[in-house]
Parts: sequence; structure tokens; C-alpha cells
Amino acid sequence: MALQLGDTVPNFTQSSSEGDLDFYAWMGDSWAVLFSHPADYTPVCTTELGEVSKLKPEFEKRNTKVIALSVDDASSHQGWISDINETQNTTVNYPILADADKKVSDLYGMIHPNANAKVTVRTVFVIDPNKKLRLTITYPPSTGRNFLEILRVLDSLQLTDNYSVATPVNWQSGEDVVVSPAIPTAEAKEKFPKGVTEIKPYLRMTPQPNL
Repeated sequence: MALQLGDTVPNFTQSSSEGDLDFYAWMGDSWAVLFSHPADYTPVCTTELGEVSKLKPEFEKRNTKVIALSVDDASSHQGWISDINETQNTTVNYPILADADKKVSDLYGMIHPNANAKVTVRTVFVIDPNKKLRLTITYPPSTGRNFLEILRVLDSLQLTDNYSVATPVNWQSGEDVVVSPAIPTAEAKEKFPKGVTEIKPYLRMTPQPNL
């Protein structure tokens, strides 16, 4: 069965570029972004891994750890990391799982036989501190991911977990948000003292409440 949003993701122990890793223990009380790659020494992945290392401070601001996966072994990862650091002008500063036995790939459904039975597709999993799956995005191997979108989603998830709001199309942190339809307008005006704009009875906007 494929993992569904809201499922508790499975734990695993697997080797990585930073040694053996127990996933739950590594996560601790943080959020996590787990993202898979078809193989080492692939061009699109090289650019992605470099970008994530540059964005790591942004993930840390959001209490989020990042971890990659490739189906090659840890020794291969070390050589690839040297190439990434050189070509992307960065330093890879997070673990890359060495999933040579495809244990994690199979657990998380990262191999799509209709795409290619031998390689993982570019899947992203966003996992909350309760080990619940909150987002999946799957890209074909030919298309690099947009990690600024992953940061945007983290901002939305962490905001809407704590306030009765949703985030509208193309929302960026700092912009107005949608009041939950479950809250009557009179109650919403008390709940959101910055103000509520009623566009339609079901579409009410309020300034982002945690700023």
C-alpha cells in the first residue's frame, strides 16, 4: 500500500554518507524532508543536492531536517559529494541514505515501475514531528525539484497547524490567509483581531496571525 497523507511513516535503519542512521532517532522532535534520487553521479540530482545544502539554514529556521536518498552505496556517495561541492560551490551538510538494497525505497514507494522499474523517481516527503506524512510530491526523473516550494509548504503547514486558517493560491509567508469556513464571521472577528475581510460568506481573509 502506498503511503497516504496522515499515515505514520515507517521507521528504518540504513547506512548513509554519515554512518548508520535510525530515521526516527535522527528526526527527534523535528520536521523532516526526505527526498529521493535515481542514482549517484546524475546531473539533475547534483544540482538539487547542492541547492538543498545552500538552503539548509532556511530549513533549520523551520525546525526541519533534510535527508536525501540514492540507491548507490555510501562509498559512492562520498565521491559524488566531492563532485557536488566542487560543481555547485557548496558543502553538502546533511546525510544521503545509501539504499543499495532498496529497503527504504520499497518502504516509501519510491520506485514506480511504470516510470522505470530500476530507479527511484524524484519523490519528496514532508514529515511532521509526530512522524505523520504531511506532503508528497513526485517528479519524473527528468525534472528538477523546486525546493523554495518545499519551504513555502512548510511555512503553510506550520502556520495552519496552529491557527484556524488556510493559505490561498501562491501564498507566501507574510501575506493574508483564509479564515477557516468552520468559524462564523462574528467569531472570526474576535479570533483574528487584525481584522477579517469578507469577500463572500465562505471566503474571508485575515492578515497572517503569527506575525
